[in-house]
Amino acid sequence: MLKTFPSEPAAELAEPTVLPLAQAAAVQAISSAAPEETGDASSDSLFEHFAWLYIFCREKLFRDDTERMIAALWSTGQPTPGERLIELGCGPGFYSCGLAKRFPQISVLGVDRSPSQLSWAREKRNSLGLTNCRFQSDNVLELSHADGTFDVLIASRLFTVLPNRRRAVAEMFRVLRPGGRCFIAEPRWAFWASIPLFTMWLLAGLTHFKNGYREPIRARVLSTREMNRLFATQPWKKVETWRDGRYQYALCEKD
Repeated sequence: MLKTFPSEPAAELAEPTVLPLAQAAAVQAISSAAPEETGDASSDSLFEHFAWLYIFCREKLFRDDTERMIAALWSTGQPTPGERLIELGCGPGFYSCGLAKRFPQISVLGVDRSPSQLSWAREKRNSLGLTNCRFQSDNVLELSHADGTFDVLIASRLFTVLPNRRRAVAEMFRVLRPGGRCFIAEPRWAFWASIPLFTMWLLAGLTHFKNGYREPIRARVLSTREMNRLFATQPWKKVETWRDGRYQYALCEKD
């Protein structure tokens, strides 16, 4: 079932839609996944060459949705001990490290394609002394993990630069166990979402360091209808979408 939550303003509610039920594969432990690795060079990525700028934006400018994630994913405010959480497009590890620190009873894996972003994330983890958090290079369009590996999945600002959103949602559905939940946060307005991309492209031009980067200059944001249709491409048990200021959210549960 698709429904919406009240938002800050109430007039921004999305229309409800009904989604079908699904079955999933058996659970596989996160410990059986590939070990932490650096992965490919991603030499054609702005997020690699100007990692420091994106990290500044993530740490200082972007909205912190930690409390929204916790309230949406765990009604009691506490995850079950042993839960396995994966963050797609983890960047410098803002959410992965934050949740691992707050909930030492869970295991957290952050995946990204940029070695520089992953290096920052590992430094952050090590500085916090976390033993329940690791980072790995992986492609969100073709994750290296088996079906039903994770209990919880989170992603923030992921769809603004992805070439194939439907494939990413299919991978989200695949790697979640039956009963697993995912929380997605996406910017609503292209202007604000494009600021980091535009600034990185500007720096690339000023420094004459152009390399045919794969990211667009302008972020691609989803309308409410597009958001609902995107998650309707997989047979979730339940999908809830809502909007709050400059961001929109989806909470999905797998049957």
